[in-house]
Amino acid sequence: MNVQTAYNAWADTYDTVANRTRDLEAVAIRQLLAEVPFSEVIELGCGTGKNTEWLAAKAAQVTAVDFSAEMLARAQAKLASANVRFQPADVTQPWRWAPPAVDLVTCSLMLEHIPDLSAVFQQCGRALRPSGLLYVGELHPFKQYLGSKARYLADGTEVTVECHTHHLSDYLAAALAHGLQCVELREFFDADDCRGVPRIISFLFQKKA
Repeated sequence: MNVQTAYNAWADTYDTVANRTRDLEAVAIRQLLAEVPFSEVIELGCGTGKNTEWLAAKAAQVTAVDFSAEMLARAQAKLASANVRFQPADVTQPWRWAPPAVDLVTCSLMLEHIPDLSAVFQQCGRALRPSGLLYVGELHPFKQYLGSKARYLADGTEVTVECHTHHLSDYLAAALAHGLQCVELREFFDADDCRGVPRIISFLFQKKA
């Protein structure tokens, strides 16, 4: 199913059904950014706002972006904060809505739905101030190799969202091509069991000064 249609339909149950990928990525972003100061933030793939409230508590201004109107509506309903602006957008297109020179861009569980990483990394590089940071938290490609994809149940029927596999080298190459260097990479495992396959890959990229 195409991404926009799927997430509009998923919005009703996204927060209430168990989802280890969603929950572990929330851990990842909080760990990687725990000691990072930031004021102006663009949050890509805000969904129902699972990370928006945490970002808004640390930032002066958050622009929370999603392709799904239904996901955005649920985020807005749970977070009425003066320092959060909700923005519907296709992030593969030029970001005419973006504030200039932000400190941080975050990207959570959405790049698997985009075939070409370059378009997004290019826009991230343009939006960031010199030395600004890009956080990326995604389903680990090792999981993708084993067949994992974003999916949910609708009336007892499994719905699989359109997905694309990106290798570790794809993330690094897209970042490098647009003036971003990797300053941190962490993997997150179910129940912190490092003997298994990691579920989440997370990166912190920095724009060249």
